[in-house]
Amino acid sequence: MNNGKEEEEKEKEMCSVVVEKVGGRSSIIRCLSRYPLKFITPNKVGPSKIDAVWVYVLNYGGGIVSGDQISCNFSVGDDCTMALTTQGSTKVYKSVGSKCSQQILEARVGSNALFAIIPDPVTCFSTARYHQKQVFTVSSDSNLVIVDWITSGRHESGEKWDFDLYRSTNNIFLDDGQPLFLDTMLLEKDKFGRVKEHMLDYQVIAMIVLLGPKMQYIQNIVQDNVKRIMYEQLHNPSAASSHQKNKADFFTTKPTFVASCSVFGPKKIGLIVRVASVTTESVYKFLRQQLAPLEPMIGVPPYR
Repeated sequence: MNNGKEEEEKEKEMCSVVVEKVGGRSSIIRCLSRYPLKFITPNKVGPSKIDAVWVYVLNYGGGIVSGDQISCNFSVGDDCTMALTTQGSTKVYKSVGSKCSQQILEARVGSNALFAIIPDPVTCFSTARYHQKQVFTVSSDSNLVIVDWITSGRHESGEKWDFDLYRSTNNIFLDDGQPLFLDTMLLEKDKFGRVKEHMLDYQVIAMIVLLGPKMQYIQNIVQDNVKRIMYEQLHNPSAASSHQKNKADFFTTKPTFVASCSVFGPKKIGLIVRVASVTTESVYKFLRQQLAPLEPMIGVPPYR
């Protein structure tokens, strides 16, 4: 009994949004946010005929401060559609001592529902320490879009991959507890030396996950597009002719934009896309192009 009360109190403390069908439309029936987060829920995003709700996440003070511990819980009911986004990059400020900022998102996505997480990138300042974890529980016919990306830092201040720690975990489980997708990206200065040396000139890393029957059409388009993009990157005649001096020039010919795809889950129900680029704008462009088919589902094209 005490455990139940503890869980209830813990839930009250968390930022949370619950979306359910009301009058045949996706509606927010609960929205609770607390410092250092604020949720903005506009009444209308896109045409009124589109059945989708949008939630914008804002950070008080413009970013995540050293030591912040943030917990969010989202529930997207059966047949509902919800898009979660930001109004700019998520800044993670310098750490104080060894303090690590942490943000945990837990979400349950119902049957035939769609949850699209389409934020701007995370930007970690010099010496920042940040851990982000996202855990999703889905049905066999749930639909999920996850965009998770990070830039190298504040270029205008000369900071490139100069943070101390960045860890991003994305786990997806079926509602019976079976793991469907488990992924962690770890960039740590102390253990592996300066991250910058390993990144060469790449300034952005991104991961896109597309899951569910409603995403199959988009998955096919994205896979074809990635093949075409990489073929053009690797077989650019002008680039090839200017870099045929010797084997030592190999690293100078690396593509400015790299992308790869792989499927996962039963019957290849999910697709993961990984991207590395020398510019943030090229990743924005890639996301705009590849996720444009979401418009009929969420009301507007992502990253427009």
